[in-house]
Amino acid sequence: MPDADRRDMQQKGFLNHMVRSDHAGKLMPQAEKKLHEAVCVLLVELCERFTFFGIVCNMILFCTAKLGYRSHQAAMVNMCFVGTSTLTPVLVGWLAEYLVGRIKLVCICMFLHFLGTALLPVVSFPFEDVYIDKRHILLTLPKREQKIVFYFALLTASLGIGGIRAIVCPLSAYSLEDCGAKELLSFFNWFHWLVNLNSAVVFVSISYIQQSVARNLGFLIPFVSGLMAMITIHMVRGEMIYKPKADSSLLTTFGVIFSALKTCCVRHRYFSTAMASWLDHAKENHGGHYSETQVEGTKSLARLFPLFTFQILYRTCIMQIPSGYYLQTMNSNLHFGGLVLPVAAMNVISIVPLLILVPILECINSWLFSSKDTGHSPTIYIVVGHLSAALSVLVAGFSEMHRKHFPQVEQTLSQEVLLVSSMPCFHLAPQYILLGVAEALVTPSCSLLSFWLVPERMRGISMHFLALFNGAGCFMGALFVQTAHAGTQGSWFPHLLHEGKLERFFFFLASLMMVNTLGFWTIAHRYNNLHEDCANEFRGNIPGEKLLKHVKAIKHYNAVLESSPILSPVEKT
Repeated sequence: MPDADRRDMQQKGFLNHMVRSDHAGKLMPQAEKKLHEAVCVLLVELCERFTFFGIVCNMILFCTAKLGYRSHQAAMVNMCFVGTSTLTPVLVGWLAEYLVGRIKLVCICMFLHFLGTALLPVVSFPFEDVYIDKRHILLTLPKREQKIVFYFALLTASLGIGGIRAIVCPLSAYSLEDCGAKELLSFFNWFHWLVNLNSAVVFVSISYIQQSVARNLGFLIPFVSGLMAMITIHMVRGEMIYKPKADSSLLTTFGVIFSALKTCCVRHRYFSTAMASWLDHAKENHGGHYSETQVEGTKSLARLFPLFTFQILYRTCIMQIPSGYYLQTMNSNLHFGGLVLPVAAMNVISIVPLLILVPILECINSWLFSSKDTGHSPTIYIVVGHLSAALSVLVAGFSEMHRKHFPQVEQTLSQEVLLVSSMPCFHLAPQYILLGVAEALVTPSCSLLSFWLVPERMRGISMHFLALFNGAGCFMGALFVQTAHAGTQGSWFPHLLHEGKLERFFFFLASLMMVNTLGFWTIAHRYNNLHEDCANEFRGNIPGEKLLKHVKAIKHYNAVLESSPILSPVEKT
């Protein structure tokens, strides 16, 4: 018997070893697939950012030198393109959810992206080394057709960018559901660090390519777009496209808001104190059309609307880098050691502080989150970042006044002779550095609050709303430029900077940003411990939790009755 038992134990041990080996063999491909998916998503993200910054970095120079636009018009075109590219992921996400399948839509968006990026260097950007034959005849188009193709290319590229950001590489694809506040902040810090490192490479390389004798290398932009398309096709074939949970939608959130507003207006009870929140009017038990779970999720999102609103003017200040700051740099002396620096290369100065600050902020965050102070909130980063953005625009106004004191010289850009200030462009570095510090502090912190302070099912919707408000900030910047130009007859945003008062526009924007900073500082305390409050309130208001509370109360009441020595058995029953 002992020998038989020993043999049985050996056989069982062998079988268990085989089962564990088989289980480990199944887990290993899953881990490899996850890693493969993460690498593909990251590559697509970097390629998309490469093409996006490649389009943005010299658009003002192209619009003014080649299309004959005024400076304020070129700045508006650039900001509107950035704003459209920010809003299209929301639109494409809605289309993928309701009208078109995700796989079909991502193929359409990849085609549109490649078409737009191919049209820009081939047709719209008239590189002087593109010839029809050996007699060096330039491949050009009439101005009207050139503008049509240019805007068509920008529209198709922005739609393609929206599809890539919304379907192929949304933030949800990085599996952040189980991360805590410290891990999320670390992710957003390093994510934006990597994106800005990529943009630094783009601003140096692509801007030099588009501005130097090697302009045929400008076809690198559609080449990167084609590479991104091939990676995406590989992801489609390998079933690696992220599929979000269909438990919440942007339309449901808007429906809850409009239903509550409609019910309030019909009943004339908008200022009534009978309900804890005006959104409660959208609940089914109050005459609305939405469940309690949907309304409570929308209420948690509505608490973030003040945070989103204060980001609009901040985003307008950030948009001065590809508009007002770009024009200042273009009208300054770009010569450095016998070389003519690309205009967009100055953007690297705004990226360097971010690349330096992120590792430092990581150490600070690790110390703060490991301490006993559980009330730590990144809102202080947002306040300091807003203040830095206001100071940046203020410094830009003084730099503009300083720039006009230098004598004017001739400078050739894109084979156009311009009359610019002899002030070295590096004198503009402080305003770029301050905006870089602002981005390092604000963008990761705002993304963390938008992601962390809502229930898990509402996180994607929260990021969509953040994108909507950021896009609104880009379009508000374009509106400010148009209003300043038209209201002052071109004085506050002139075509020739030495003939106008661009510094007044910067001072006006800086004063608005200071008011915006003070406004956010007064409400920042609302977001300190909001995650626990939202989670407890959300759990306490959903029907399942209410039923559970009632069941626990009944059990407790029964236990009290059973243990009572005074009541008789009949009375207990």
